[in-house]
Amino acid sequence: MKIWVDADACPVVIKDILYRAAKRTQTLTTLVANQSLNTPPSPFIKTLRVAAGFDVADNEIVRLCEADDLVITSDIPLAAEAIDKGAFALSPRGEFFSKENIRERLNMRDFLDTMRSSGIQTGGPAALNHSDRQAFANQLDKFLAQHARTGEKR
Repeated sequence: MKIWVDADACPVVIKDILYRAAKRTQTLTTLVANQSLNTPPSPFIKTLRVAAGFDVADNEIVRLCEADDLVITSDIPLAAEAIDKGAFALSPRGEFFSKENIRERLNMRDFLDTMRSSGIQTGGPAALNHSDRQAFANQLDKFLAQHARTGEKR
């Protein structure tokens, strides 16, 4: 099991949580971005720089991730594609995306895109707060512990 991070939009505080978890659990964690990233030295933390462009990093994550890997992203279409490949997807706010909820999330995203295209201001997501960070850390720890115990497979 590997962790793939949609790193261009991933908050620094979430990356820091991932770095600590990668070292603690010895889980290979790869940050995929279209810019250079500074990461702490570790054999379990890698970066993959891709060309700039729309969805280039997302497409590379989908290409490389495998069943039972974990993808960290707030990008709903990326989460949906990862789930379709049998991977797990977790948002930086600590919400697991699943086969049961991803279609609803895609529909809401498309609806809000349509509203914005019509000129309606929908606002963006709230700033990441302490409870979001805590929810992410808790979900990540729970997932990694469960996966280590059971080697969970779908």
